[in-house]
Amino acid sequence: MTSEWWRTAAIYQIYPRSFADANGDGMGDLAGITARLADLAELGIDAIWLSPFFTSPQKDAGYDVADYCDVDPLFGSLADFDAMVEEAHARGIRVIVDLVPNHSSDQHDWFQAALAAPAGSAERARYLFRDGRGESGELPPNNWESVFGGPAWTRITEPDGTPGQWYLHLFDSSQPDFDWTNEEVREEFRRILHFWLDRGVDGFRVDVAHGMIKADGLPDWTPPAEGGSMGGAAGLDDVPPVPAPYWGLDGVHEIYRDWRALLDTYPGERILAAEAWVDPLPRVAQWVRPDEMHQAFNFAYLETPWESGALRQVIDDSIAAFAAVGAPSTWVLSNHDVVRHATRLALTEPNPQGHGVGPRTPGLGDPGTGLRRARAATALMLALPGSAYLYQGEELGLPEVIDLQDDARQDPTWFRTNGERYGRDGCRVPLPWSASAPSYGFGPTDAAWLPQPASWASFARDVQRDDPASTLSLYRSLLAGRRTHGLASGSLEWLSGETPEVLSFRNGDVVVVANTGSAPVALPAGEVLLTSGPLDEASALPGDTTVWLRAA
Repeated sequence: MTSEWWRTAAIYQIYPRSFADANGDGMGDLAGITARLADLAELGIDAIWLSPFFTSPQKDAGYDVADYCDVDPLFGSLADFDAMVEEAHARGIRVIVDLVPNHSSDQHDWFQAALAAPAGSAERARYLFRDGRGESGELPPNNWESVFGGPAWTRITEPDGTPGQWYLHLFDSSQPDFDWTNEEVREEFRRILHFWLDRGVDGFRVDVAHGMIKADGLPDWTPPAEGGSMGGAAGLDDVPPVPAPYWGLDGVHEIYRDWRALLDTYPGERILAAEAWVDPLPRVAQWVRPDEMHQAFNFAYLETPWESGALRQVIDDSIAAFAAVGAPSTWVLSNHDVVRHATRLALTEPNPQGHGVGPRTPGLGDPGTGLRRARAATALMLALPGSAYLYQGEELGLPEVIDLQDDARQDPTWFRTNGERYGRDGCRVPLPWSASAPSYGFGPTDAAWLPQPASWASFARDVQRDDPASTLSLYRSLLAGRRTHGLASGSLEWLSGETPEVLSFRNGDVVVVANTGSAPVALPAGEVLLTSGPLDEASALPGDTTVWLRAA
């Protein structure tokens, strides 16, 4: 008998650098996570997903892995990891870790060996080394661009000091891509999976799960003028005439079928969750067919504006696409790569994924509006059937930190675009736990790897814990209500209405009404279970507010 816990789980993403710092060095760590697990149990989540904590030079905040089977000293030790897993399991919280299979760090032993070996060697065959174009190989092998900006190729200096081959890095130059046609690469990642499964992890979130396989011959490709930087598509329903030759190729599915078979040999329903930036939704669903992954992030939902028609369409499309392969839909509004939804939902101008926001960003919108919409959007999301992902700090209503000084920024996107894109630092600022403590309780000292704004005091967890109107209290109520009413395992039935700005549906014994407009609307009859914001005195539902009612 299986529980299939992953179909209904509320999973909380921890970005270890910014969650909690136990030793006061300004960097979050595993011991800090262990010390705060009681707070997460109180919140009511089912599992935690940890962004990378592996040995790394930290050129891309740990997504440049130098050793996949050890903990970076910044975060502690393997003993600290084991203690964290034991404590989480004791509290009924499962642990999912990040896996970064598309690329390693340039400091990985394999890549250092490749640099020292000659062209055509077995060492170089683990990565995508190619000769350059031009009379003397002075031009890159093709015209591909890095997701972080600039060319996707870097030329090396050969051991004899002469200009040499080029290597592919779809992200930063410190992150060379593996060649997944090489069986040695595949066997190494089987070893890595076994290593962490044997230590008790409950699953893996797979970074860039749509990458890894590149088109034969590595042909030139020019992206469309508009579209997601990681998906290569122009919109939810549009696919460019020539798909990106490095995203979403069929060969990735063979890899995940192999991994799924490996995970299925372990007890306890270990899972795989895909970060797959591909469009449209039926393509995403290919990652979660019965013999592949268990979940795929629903980025189409994350990218949908706060507008009733668009939301209804993406909810219907999501449920249909995932149900067609027997998988649950997932729902997500924020993560470590996107502008926090308390800021994003108030933006009045487009902001492509990965660009970030800062002082010079046009159309930032009103923070109060952003928070109201964020609370309403979360109340809507947590009433939907399926699994939900939460990003650390969203339960506090944290906005994106916009006014980071230029010299404090650390995201490679900022540097590779010469400041044209702000990048992702603004959603990664260390969390506030206590309004009056050093670093707002992030750690025992004032140190924080990214500066925290003075406004963090008003968002601190200790300020919000006993305030029934706080965003933290709302999240606790939403998660408790989601469990009590079985919403995650329920089904959605749309209810008719005459107001185009309003979404209304029934899930089990709960009716959910979300007003995405600005004007109040009549509130349906029924007992109010919870609301994302105060109701009008005349029992009207204000704009940017969601309410749960007991169904008649």
